[in-house]
This record gives sequence, C-alpha cells and structure tokens, in this order.
Amino acid sequence: MTNDLEQPTIVVSLGTDHHKFDRLVDWIEEWLSLAKHPPACLIQHGASRQPVLAAARDRMPRPELLLLYENATVVVVQGGPGSILDARSVGHIPIAVPRRPELHEVVDGHQIAFTRTMAKAGEAIAAESPQELFRALDAALLHPESVRTPPRTSHPEIAGQKLQDELEHLAGSHTGPIALRRLRQVMTRH
Repeated sequence: MTNDLEQPTIVVSLGTDHHKFDRLVDWIEEWLSLAKHPPACLIQHGASRQPVLAAARDRMPRPELLLLYENATVVVVQGGPGSILDARSVGHIPIAVPRRPELHEVVDGHQIAFTRTMAKAGEAIAAESPQELFRALDAALLHPESVRTPPRTSHPEIAGQKLQDELEHLAGSHTGPIALRRLRQVMTRH
C-alpha cells in the first residue's frame, strides 16, 4: 500500500475496463452523502468518473488492491468474475454490482449472470439497484463478520474432475454428441 493512502473502511473497485461505470460511482456517492457519519471510502474508478466524496485512484497494482480489500471492512466490486474472485481470495464476501450492457457499461450480460450465480452460492451479495446497494452496505457495516469468511482458494484438480464428469454425462445424453462436436469446433478455432 502506498504511504499517501490510508486504509479505508470501504473499498470499491470498478476494474480497469475501458467502459465507464459512472452509475456505481453515483450510487456510492449518494450513499455517502446520506450517511450521518460516512466512513472512509476509496473508489478505484478506472475509466469512470472520479468521485468527489471518496478517495480516488484510477488504477493500482493488483497486490495493493488485494491488501486494501483484505484490511477493509466492506468490499464493493463490479460483477466481473476477476473482481469477485479477488475479493473472495482474501476472505471477503463482496457486494457485487453487475455492469449492464444496455447502459453501455460492458459488452454483454455476463456480469449479471455471474453475480447472480455467485450470490446464490453465498460467494457475493448481489446489488442491482441503489436500494439493494444501500441495504447491503448498511448491513455489512452493522455486522462486518457477515461479509468475512476464510479466503476462497481454487482447486484446479476438483474443477478438472467436475468438468470431466460433466463431459461424460453430456456424451451419454441424446444431445451430447452434437454439443461435443460444437465444443470441439470452438476449441479448434482458437
């Protein structure tokens, strides 16, 4: 962590995508403006507008961001897989706000689907409206232990076995051969 940056209570990361995500900056700043005693907040804003009510960094090295996450009370991230999994890797259940393609914040709806999947699995808290974000922030600050868990570590051997099991199941189904041919076509193009 750089010496000029104190540890914030809330760390928000919008990632480094070239698409703007001003909507999340606006929501965080609205929540801060309504708070009786707003906590210290840092927004890593990337290409989005720089916040006024929070400390701001456009980009930072990943190890520095992970250290900020680790020591924060609350982590808020865009709904991208890398952002959610980075927060999980240091023991945070992040509040995740997915970017929306119809608002030109991302090219497709993968963040919506991924955020919802991770929320169902207890790996994130989905916030798709300002009201949901405000409730999640209030709850996380009131009960910070509710957004902390042991760090999530990856287990490639388990993932590999799950993939193998799924492919074997697919091969045995009536649509399996078609799906496997399509998968083979996609993989050989790249």
